[in-house]
Amino acid sequence: MSDNSPRKAVVLVSGGMDSAVTIALAREQGYQVHALSVAYGQRHNSELAASDRVAEMLGAVEHKTVGIDLRSIGGSALTADIDVPLDTVDSGDIPVTYVPARNTIMLSIALGWAEVLGSSDIWCGVNAVDYSGYPDCRPAFIEAFEALANVATKAGVEGAGIRIHAPLMRMSKADIAREGQRLGVDFSATVSCYQADSDGRACGHCDACRLRAQGFREAGLADPTRYA
Repeated sequence: MSDNSPRKAVVLVSGGMDSAVTIALAREQGYQVHALSVAYGQRHNSELAASDRVAEMLGAVEHKTVGIDLRSIGGSALTADIDVPLDTVDSGDIPVTYVPARNTIMLSIALGWAEVLGSSDIWCGVNAVDYSGYPDCRPAFIEAFEALANVATKAGVEGAGIRIHAPLMRMSKADIAREGQRLGVDFSATVSCYQADSDGRACGHCDACRLRAQGFREAGLADPTRYA
């Protein structure tokens, strides 16, 4: 790759506010964004439509959606016939909305595509401050996956190496909302709700809705979320 070639990045896009800000940050740093979404059998399919909107709105050069059926193994309120908890108080336990190995699977697909593209950079919007306690959103997971990527791939062993960027890791939801405003992200195009309807309208009662509303409130910004 010549010095004048654009730096390519694979950016995981879920359609929510965190991944939208992540794309915007990658673009701000001069990356050519190749957006990647995963249709894993999630109950909230409207997030995939939001992913399309967000990727186009924020200037991704392409957006790929890869299908993998995690409903076949279940184990989560997002991939099985388990009720999504509503209006809950944080107990400190990992909630039933955790999807087993989801971020490991998504990052693995992103890693494969990055190798094909000749990219050394993978971006994701994981966050370990205002979050639901998922183990695959912690710094230790990102560090471990980056180490794995650099021993498990040709790019890691023979090439420039692989870097996993998680720029929102230590930001609160209010910080993320403010950063998105600075970057010009239209949050009304995003969908965060665990059980949004087919039009992307949020329930207003799940953990994802609670954290999103809290973020806008604490940032002093109007909440553009559409509620059912």
